[in-house]
This record gives sequence, structure tokens and C-alpha cells, in this order.
Amino acid sequence: MTPTDAGGAAFHGVDAQALFAALPDPVAHLTAGGQVTLNRAAQARVQQYSATGDWMALFHPGSVPAIQDGVQAALRGETRQVTVQVVDTVAPGLLTVAPSTGGALLHLHVARDPLEVALELMDGMGLGMTVQAPDTRILLTNDAAARILGMTQEQLTGRDSMDPEWRAVHPDGSDFPGETHPSVQALRTMQVQRDVPMGVYHPGEATWRWLQVTAIPRRAPGAEQPKQVTTVFADVTERQQMQAEVRRSERRFRSLVEATTQVVWNTDPAGSLQPPQPRWEAFTGQTTDEYQGAGWLNAVHPDDRAGASRDWQRALETGTLYTTEYRLRRADGTYVPMLTRGVPILDERGQLLEWLGTNTDLSAIREAEQALRTLNAELEERVEARTEELSRVTRFSTLLLTAAGESIFGLDARGVTTFANPAAARMLGYSIESMIGQEQHALVHHHHADGSAYPLEDCPIHQTLTDGQTRRVERDVMWHAQGHAVPVAYVVTATHDSAGDVNGAVVMVQDITERVRAQQQLQDLINDLERSNQDLEQFAYVASHDLQEPLRTVGSYTELLARRYQGQLDPRADQYLHFMQDAVDRMRSLIQDLLGFARLSRTELNFAPVALDDLMRAAQQNVQATLTTSGGELTWHTPDQVWGQGTLLTQLLTNLISNGLKFQQPGQPPRVQVTSRRDGDMIHVSVQDNGIGIAPEYHARIFEIFQRLHRRETYAGNGMGLAICRKITEHHGGHIWLDSVPHQGSTFHFTLPAVPQP
Repeated sequence: MTPTDAGGAAFHGVDAQALFAALPDPVAHLTAGGQVTLNRAAQARVQQYSATGDWMALFHPGSVPAIQDGVQAALRGETRQVTVQVVDTVAPGLLTVAPSTGGALLHLHVARDPLEVALELMDGMGLGMTVQAPDTRILLTNDAAARILGMTQEQLTGRDSMDPEWRAVHPDGSDFPGETHPSVQALRTMQVQRDVPMGVYHPGEATWRWLQVTAIPRRAPGAEQPKQVTTVFADVTERQQMQAEVRRSERRFRSLVEATTQVVWNTDPAGSLQPPQPRWEAFTGQTTDEYQGAGWLNAVHPDDRAGASRDWQRALETGTLYTTEYRLRRADGTYVPMLTRGVPILDERGQLLEWLGTNTDLSAIREAEQALRTLNAELEERVEARTEELSRVTRFSTLLLTAAGESIFGLDARGVTTFANPAAARMLGYSIESMIGQEQHALVHHHHADGSAYPLEDCPIHQTLTDGQTRRVERDVMWHAQGHAVPVAYVVTATHDSAGDVNGAVVMVQDITERVRAQQQLQDLINDLERSNQDLEQFAYVASHDLQEPLRTVGSYTELLARRYQGQLDPRADQYLHFMQDAVDRMRSLIQDLLGFARLSRTELNFAPVALDDLMRAAQQNVQATLTTSGGELTWHTPDQVWGQGTLLTQLLTNLISNGLKFQQPGQPPRVQVTSRRDGDMIHVSVQDNGIGIAPEYHARIFEIFQRLHRRETYAGNGMGLAICRKITEHHGGHIWLDSVPHQGSTFHFTLPAVPQP
């Protein structure tokens, strides 16, 4: 059969031409004369196995007769489905052969075996994996299993896992009987056998490998007998070697102790010191009759006997290590500080045989003990770190192979989906089978949220497949099977082969629909609040502006009445006119302050560099009359520049300085000092006075509008000055606060942005 070009001429007259030409599965059209036309998918696959483009090169020879029968049936007008074995897959393929105008259509569909995907995942994590039949023959295996066991996949496939060549042993070196093998136990009990330690012989390296094996039985649907068993194992040889090194270190420690021991003793199970005890006798000078039983306590310093006896009795009762320190009398009468250790010696059944102990001169062994403790701690840390690493790998693999709550994709180096868990399929509305084998970007990641095209080179997932860098994307969309966008956040991590090259990626995806909805609701509330604030500011501005006109009318007529009838009415009428004029003046002042406060929110700020010294000179001019009449003093040290609007900042400093001059202590001239210093990107300004001070409970209240702490007759004002100060400060991106103690003055602090560095 000779292929022709897949262009439109060869497909003339074929049913659903455009559909079949675009199918991702291989499709061929065969004419009665033997001419074959391939679609793009078929061409791409055939080119891997046939330089001439022979369609039949895709199939094992054993499948060819069935294919030919199906073609003949299609030429007769019949449609057939033929199960075939494709050369590059483990799972069988389904070939549909249907009659078509002038010949037959052949459609090949090969589903990716989930087991094959699992084998690849285990390869990526360095874990060996085999699938065995009920008779323990190995049916499938991955590269990591072959590498760990020292054989090729071809050598492993069909081999009995009970093969004696592996010489499986327990950690103690004893043989692993066949009936206790994890795979056999899983098949027999239908229970998962977890983390079984096993040693196997590695023929390629002529060494032993230590494995941690988990066997998982699989039962065919509706069947009572197991269908097969899946075995996953990790190479823990390095951990075993570390543990052996720890044991060797312990033996070295024991040897060192024995080498430096001055006294070695043993007792019967009841704890009685029985003769002969040559080292004890030589060191203490006690005779057999003197130390036998509990007589050894007489050689212990009198002050230490109670503690030594108590610790010994506790060890005897609990059967645990006896360790204590006491002073032991040498034969010459000198007491020597000793570290005493006693160990229970047990037989293989756990029965106590005797106690073996040593008394060691602390001064001689302390340095050696410290060195050994350091060595043991280092080895234990290495073992713990390796164990934790293996534990993390195991937990991760378990999460992938079970139904994880997060959506997970596995991709190969081309971006084709090799694995998708049920959560991913549910989130995007596809079946797992329909996602596997599809180019992931074209299927679910082809457009941005606004509908614009998403070029492949801009896709973070594709970029990770290119450079191997892990990427975290907090906001993106993937497209549902029904055509709507699903807001997602995801992390893409590259996987590598044994050579360190990128061979795919794992993508963990989270549906953030609810988070996006909550953020939108929050933004809507913020917008409503901003509109409400703008309305309130507009109302305050209009109200204060419009109130001035009737107030001017009332004030004018009040002034006319006072001017015309002053002294012509009784004294009470004159007093009433005076009250009216005062009220008009206070109302005018309040409206002016309120208008100024509202105008701050409507003022467009034009920031520029401003020197604080220039602002202070302007503020000094504003308060000069008060300084003169009160005999006050104003000093400043403000070398910094700030970023702001000069007129508003002058008003800010003037208000704060005026407060310091106004609220003065009786009998003391007011003094106000202003300083500034840089604090990061801000300038911190302090305005300190020696006035009457403010109680702590009022520190927050004074920055609200119309808040007064004193009677108007005592201190003039409307309670707007500090509210205006706070608004000016906040408009500049700073904040204002107060430190004050009654009768000890006040210090107002505020921050303003520093001039940006060039």
C-alpha cells in the first residue's frame, strides 16, 4: 500500500472529510485499488517507524491478518472494530474499519494505560515499580526497578519475583522464605504490605542492595481472587549503610570504654556482686567477704551511698540501664570520682542473665566521650535527614496515586498530558481518558480570560518545560469543556530523567473561583464606600458654603440693630444683641472651618520638594502676633526636605504651633520647639510645647472635628484645627499622633514623605 499526500484531492468524496483530517488519532483512507491516504496524526506516527510511510508499520505482524480481514469487510459495506497491538504501546489499540466512498476508512485509537503512566511517575521519583501476576511472574516494570535490581526491563519481564538469584534476605541476614515475601503475602491476604525491609543481591555490581518494599494487591471487578499485585520499592542502601556505621561507632565506643575502664564488674540477676571480681578487688582493696552482696556500698563515699543505692534499686526494678556518679574509695584510701554504668544482659528470649557494669574515671574518658557524642549526633542527623527525605517521597507518591483533592496534571516534554487525576477532570469537565494524550495548552490553556489568544511561548507551563524552572502563577484561567473560563492558580514543577534533562512537568492547579468572587465583592464595597465619602464631602462643602449667605444676612441685621438701638433699649436688650453678635461670629467661624476642612478633600495636590526651614519661616510669620503678645518662644531644627504641597504644610505647622502657644501653663511664657529627622522613606517631624498637656484618654478624640476639651471662654477655637492637621497629613501619605502628660506639655508627631532619591 503506497501513501499519497494528505491534501484535499485524496479526500474528495470521503464522508466528514474535515472532521477526520483534524482528528488527533491516526486515520487512514484505503481505496479499492490499494492507495492509502493518511491524516496528519497518522503521518506523524508512521514517520517514526517507516521511512516510506508504510501504514502497516504501526502494527505488530500478528495484528496484520485481522486488519486485512476488516478492510475486506469494509469494502463489502460492513463496519468492524479490530483489537490490534501497536508497536510503541503496551496497551492494545482499537482499529475501526468502516466503508467509505471508493474504499475504507481506518481509525486507530490507543488509550494510554494508567498503569504505564504510574510507571513513568515512579521513574521520575526514583522508585522501582513492578506489576506481577498471581503466580508472581513480573508482567510490567519501570526503568527505576531495572536499575535498582541490576537488570534490563527485558530481563525482568516474565521473570519470577521469587527467583533465587536475587537471594532475598531479612535485615538480620536470614533468608526470605517465599511464603513471607511481600508480594505473596499481598496476594494471599488481599492486604497492602507496607514498608517491608528486604536485601537483594545486585548481580551487576556484585553487591547487596537494601530495599523498602510495599506490595498492593489488585482484584478484577467482581472477582474474589486477586488479578495482580503492584510492588513499589525504594533503594535504602545508603540508609542501611548509615545505620551500620552507627552500629560500628557504638562498637568502637564500647571498645574505647573497655580500654579506658579502671573497674569492670558483674552481678547476678538479683543485683548481688558475686566473686570473683578481680578488678574491683584490685581497685578498692575489698576482700570477697567485704564486697559480696551489697557490701560494695561500703567502698562508696558516705555522702554518695544513698543516691547510688537508690539508682541501683530503680534499675533492678525496671530492668533499665543503671547509670550514676559517685566517689569510689581506692585501696590507698583516696576517693576517685567515677561514672558507673550497669547494663542488663538478656538472652534471645529476653530473659535477664546478669548485669555487666563499669566504673570509669571521669577525668580520663570525658574528652573521648565528647568526641564520640559529636560523631554519633552527626550520623544520627544524616540518617534522620535521609529518612525524612524518603518519607516525603513516599507521601507524595501516595498522594499522586490516590484521588488527591488538588487538580494534578502530568505532562511530557512536548506538553502532552500523560496523567490527570479525577479532581482535574472534574474541574475542567473532561474525562481522564479524553485528556490523556492531548496537548495540554491547546486543550485547556489556549486563551486569556479576556478571550485573547495565549501564545505558547508566553505560557508559564511551556516555559518550565523549556528551562526546568519551577513557576507559581497566582491568577490565570483554564478553559472548561463547555467553553467557559475557570479562574485558577497553579504551580508547575519540572521532572528530570536520569541524565538530569527535563522530560516533563507536574502541574498542581487550584480552582480560585470563590476567591475571585470574594475579591470582586470586596472591590465593589470599596467603590461604594469611596462614592459615599465623596457624597459626604460634597454635602459638607455645599452645606458650609450655602449657609454663609443666610448667616451674613442675620449678621448684618444684628449689627444694624446694635448700631441703631445701642443704649436706647434697656440693658437686657443690649445684652441680647451682644449674645446674637457672638453667636453669629461663632457660627461664621465654624462654617469657615468646616468649609476649609471639606475643601481639603476637593483640593488637587501638586507635590514638589519643599524645605522644612522655608515652611517654618512662613509659619513663624503667621503666629508672630501671638508670640509678641504672649512673650513666647519658637525654635526649630528642621534641615530636611519633604515631598508635598507647601501651602497645606504651612497650614499644618501653623495649626500645631498655634496650639502650643495657646494652651500655655499659667504664669509661664509658652515655648515651642520643632525638629525633624529622616526615618526610612519618611521624614519624622516633632512639635513640642511646655503647655498644659492632654490626658491619655483624649489623645485619639482630639483629632476628630468639633472636639473641644476646654470651655470656649477659657481657650478660643472650634475644635477643627487638629482634624485639619490629620487630614493634611493623611493626604500626604503620612500619619499624626500625640505624646502628652497633663501639666508636662505635649509633643505632636507626624510623618511626611521624603524627597525621592535621584
